[in-house]
Amino acid sequence: MRYHPRAGFTYMPSTRLRLQGGEGGYLVRTNQAGFRSDREFVAERVEGSRRALLFGDSQTAGDGVPNARRYSDLVEAARPDLEIYNYAVSGTGTDQQFLTYQDQRSVAHDLVVIALYVENIRRISRRILKSRDADGEWSLRAKPYYELVDGDLVLRNVPVPKQAWTEETLPREHLPYVYSYEDSLFFAAPSGRQAAMLRTLIPAGPVRRAAKAIVGPFRSFEPLPEYRSPDDPSWLLLRALLTSWIAQSAAPVLVVTIPHATSLTGTSDPSSYQARFRELARETGCHLYDPLPDLLGSPVEARREMWSSSYGHLSARGHEAMARALEPVVGDLLHAHGR
Repeated sequence: MRYHPRAGFTYMPSTRLRLQGGEGGYLVRTNQAGFRSDREFVAERVEGSRRALLFGDSQTAGDGVPNARRYSDLVEAARPDLEIYNYAVSGTGTDQQFLTYQDQRSVAHDLVVIALYVENIRRISRRILKSRDADGEWSLRAKPYYELVDGDLVLRNVPVPKQAWTEETLPREHLPYVYSYEDSLFFAAPSGRQAAMLRTLIPAGPVRRAAKAIVGPFRSFEPLPEYRSPDDPSWLLLRALLTSWIAQSAAPVLVVTIPHATSLTGTSDPSSYQARFRELARETGCHLYDPLPDLLGSPVEARREMWSSSYGHLSARGHEAMARALEPVVGDLLHAHGR
């Protein structure tokens, strides 16, 4: 990754490297703009083709799979008249993705696709990201974020501070606003003293994931209770971000909700987030596609294979399933709107 003054970070540009992992690793290639792509992004539209701009986090960027096996690239391969510019960046929240859209909206396009991994509702309320640096050490870095002030979105932390902290040097006032992806893999709603206590009792990520594997099948739970109420502060912030994004787009906007892994296996209840996004679509007039009902049409064993436990992301089969479900939706939408 490299520092970015507005979005916080992007990928290092013009990079080609192999990332090691539990399933043998995968090849990553980025373009000059600092996004994962085997080609350069250009402002002008190719004659005779349509173009969609796609935004998201690591599920859409493709952590765990090479570029060509991501659902964006598979949809594009199935439609020769379509280009998909994938601007997704691992570790980002919807707030950072919105800022990336603002930087890239001058690129000619016919459709904006917001691929929202439903867990992002938790990231937008945080101001500090915990991640491993190039040496494998944990570091904490500031991110841009929005606040709702009297109903209006107010952008904070831009330009993003470059300073990195350790857990020992992080100012105490920032502690409630730290986001750790590893923590989010296990707990349904870690926050405040409860999260600190649970992290003390079950400190290691692998142990937490093992505990979840044992407990999860015996209960249907709601991993993201922030979606329960339309008045939840986190949902109000996410709704405001998406409403502003949709209003700023001159092209049609398609919101695609990427489900939590537990929804794929049927061990959690997705009805709350599904209700919130249906409300958003009615209020804004955006297009909404929830792939979960289509994915649930596959046998449970096939659905388990859609998720990589090694990487904590959609697997190659998950990307294939997403592409099969999404391709006709994008095609019909472009056909309905014309150029």
